[in-house]
Amino acid sequence: MNRLAFLLLPGMTWRRAVADVSAVILLLTVAIIGFAATFDGTSYLVAAIGALLLGLVLAWVGARWRWGVLTLTGATVAVYFLFGGALALPHTTFLGVIPTLETWRQLAVGVVTSWKDLLTTVPPVDPGDGHLIVPFLLTLVASVLTASLALRLRRAAWALIPASLYIAGEILLGTAQTVAPIVQGVLFAVVAVVWLALRTMWSPERTAVEAATPGADASRAARLRRLISGGVVLALATGAGAAVAATAAPPTQRYILRDFVVPPFDIHDYASPLQAWRKYVRDYTTDPLFTVTGLPEDGRVRLATMDSYDGIVYNVAEDGAGSSSAFTSIRSNMSPQAEGTETKVRVDIENLSGVWLPTVGSAREFDFAGTRATDLRRGAHFNDGTGTAVTTSGVRSGDAYTIDTIVPPVVKDEQLSETPFASLKMPKQAGIPQALSEIASDATEDAETPIDRARALETYLQTDGYFSHGLASDVYSPSGHGAARISMLVSNEQMIGDDEQYAVAMALMATQLGMPARVVMGWHPDQDEKDAGGVFTATGENVHAWVEIAFEGVGWVPFDPTPDEDNEPSQQNTKPRANPKPQVLQPPPPAQEPAELPPALAEERDQDEQPDSGLGWLGPVLLWTAAGLGGILLLLSPFLVIGGIKAARRTRRLHAERTADRVSGGWDELVDRAVDYRISVPPGSTRAESAVVVGESFDGARVATLAQQADADVYGPGDPSPEDVDAFWREVDEIVAGMAGGATFWQRLRARLSLRSLRRDRTNLWASLSTMVRTRRR
Repeated sequence: MNRLAFLLLPGMTWRRAVADVSAVILLLTVAIIGFAATFDGTSYLVAAIGALLLGLVLAWVGARWRWGVLTLTGATVAVYFLFGGALALPHTTFLGVIPTLETWRQLAVGVVTSWKDLLTTVPPVDPGDGHLIVPFLLTLVASVLTASLALRLRRAAWALIPASLYIAGEILLGTAQTVAPIVQGVLFAVVAVVWLALRTMWSPERTAVEAATPGADASRAARLRRLISGGVVLALATGAGAAVAATAAPPTQRYILRDFVVPPFDIHDYASPLQAWRKYVRDYTTDPLFTVTGLPEDGRVRLATMDSYDGIVYNVAEDGAGSSSAFTSIRSNMSPQAEGTETKVRVDIENLSGVWLPTVGSAREFDFAGTRATDLRRGAHFNDGTGTAVTTSGVRSGDAYTIDTIVPPVVKDEQLSETPFASLKMPKQAGIPQALSEIASDATEDAETPIDRARALETYLQTDGYFSHGLASDVYSPSGHGAARISMLVSNEQMIGDDEQYAVAMALMATQLGMPARVVMGWHPDQDEKDAGGVFTATGENVHAWVEIAFEGVGWVPFDPTPDEDNEPSQQNTKPRANPKPQVLQPPPPAQEPAELPPALAEERDQDEQPDSGLGWLGPVLLWTAAGLGGILLLLSPFLVIGGIKAARRTRRLHAERTADRVSGGWDELVDRAVDYRISVPPGSTRAESAVVVGESFDGARVATLAQQADADVYGPGDPSPEDVDAFWREVDEIVAGMAGGATFWQRLRARLSLRSLRRDRTNLWASLSTMVRTRRR
């Protein structure tokens, strides 16, 4: 320990150094834990803990070398750009450590934009898109401020302010999902109380008094017993309070900034891909839409899963078709419950357009390639429950990506002979033609087991139906899958349609019988549809739609109800059957009232519905301007606080109750200004002694005369008159102006932001802050 004594700050002991550093680490770690619900994986811990350690080193070096605010701020900025790449943007660095020009560009821009990017991305956020700048920068600033105040100030309670602001910022930038909130609150409170108690007990004043008191050893032993008993009482009280709060307190809403920011992605903004079925069939009969390399045998390519029907269109639901999952940003641990064969496939886009990403199996991770890789990844969202992937930037020719996926095994009917349907909460369906219920009941009349009932529906449509795309050379078959088209399919003398109608018809009939069913649009190639290299080319000619039904403990099993393409009707006949059952078409679904939105979102939604006034550019400009000004104010906040404290100190001295105290305060103001200009005035020196030291650098005779006048006014008979006080302060201001006149711009700026005079007279710091608060209230 003695060999490392040079690391200690002046007047600091090892026990206080260990207590201060440990308290800062624990207080900030409490907030770091809260980021777990925001980020995917544990990469945020590397960025945040690395920033915490760097901040502690900066604060210690700054305190050891007595750095001013400007020097410490400059060092913090330098550390941010030197280590930000390795800890927050490793994918932009050379060898994962050395920053590049792209690293520095993203770090500079991220100071302003990373906050908005984090709030507008659906959590858990992928750490690879620059989002780690937020925990890195926030933790770095918080650790520098907290540790600097803890190491430099005698009153350690000041350090709790940036620590509390840090945990508040983590909450505001996080999610509504909490991470051990009781543990966080209890740990923060216990650490703060114990640390402040130790700092008070180890203060120099208390140590000096106890050392001079007889029986110091007994006093220390008693103090230790009080500390232990107090800690036990504090722990019991905290535990009891937490238990009562957890059981008795009603649930409260957690306010986060994310709730007031409109997310950039909403699945309902995009049309169902099933509506474009006839377009794929007609316009891309032989043109390649995309190619898939590495597709396993019996593997199916999924474009989208539709599980919500409203009588007009089968659409993709937000809640994930029987799953609590919703669309989230692409991450590295998707489909955690999937079982099957792990494989890797590559998709190369050619003529496919739109927002839907072809997927295979249960995707675990996407790796985008090409010039648009970053844009595709930023806009990519995935639904674990349906296996549907979307990118808001849209796919284009030349885009490519690789999927690490798990392909589920093919389940045979024998394995499902005793397996019931899964009990899932499916999206509410509406507008289903009533005729489907009776047809489904007749088709499954002889089926005994759940799998037999599902196969019966599939067989009924396969054998009784005829295939036609309805193109120029085909038998008439209208496109679409609304309630009227499905009613037409089952009520005509001959059922005529293609995958679009048959898949929807089976899914709706299964739903009427209580089966959890959904429609999938995609491709399931035969072995002869792959080339010699095992590459499958998706076109409009081999696109399909099928039905998936969920079985308990097995998952979703595919069914193909579409008749064989060779099963064409002998003649076109669209007349109704001879003795049709009464068919009642469902009226269009009633208009639903819009969902109740938060005030901020509702207001923005109303504004979006108004005609464009040509000022659409004004919103982004104001947003960026406000973000820039906020960043500038954040950087300038330490300087503004220091200036405010010094101004409050001057006001308190100038308006003291006794005129003699005003004169004394004027002299203190002069000495403090000299100290800020780096004049070493010994603490506790008399006015005459201080005048000698100050006069060596400034107007010595004038300062000495002012010191004598101050002694005469303070210690002489009677109090000085207000006119004498005003004259004294004018003299002080003139001498201070002379100090500034003889200094350079940077010396004057450094003096204004210096903490030397505040550290020299810490006893008056609380009074200065109190005066500043009272002045603001007035």
